[in-house]
Amino acid sequence: MENKNSINDLMQTTMEKIREMVDVNTVVGDPIEAGGVTILPISQVSVGFASGGSDLDLNTQKEKSNNIFGGGGGASVKVKPVSFLVIKGDTVRLLPVAQPAVGPADRVVEMVPELVDRLTDYLDSRKKEKDEQGEVL
Repeated sequence: MENKNSINDLMQTTMEKIREMVDVNTVVGDPIEAGGVTILPISQVSVGFASGGSDLDLNTQKEKSNNIFGGGGGASVKVKPVSFLVIKGDTVRLLPVAQPAVGPADRVVEMVPELVDRLTDYLDSRKKEKDEQGEVL
């Protein structure tokens, strides 16, 4: 006869509880809509899990009786917001939730998306000017 309090049951129960707490909506949150802008919160989820147990066979135990089971389990879930995905019309931007840049290299990395946007806008305006000049001639 198998003991109902086996380590498998203990681990299965703990994992079921973790699944109840953490799902895809924990990582990518529900969309927030305001004024034609949609914002999706993005989080980092870390899960820790430990479980252990043992069947104890005692000398004073009656024959044909179940061994004594001792065990325990635990889990930890950490949810940390990391960024927001902002959607406005055809434009999608990722806004990180981070500490301010500490050194020059961090500042350069932070500025890259803005520089790319400015460069794209500049090139688009130059192309539009050339197209307009070509139509006038």
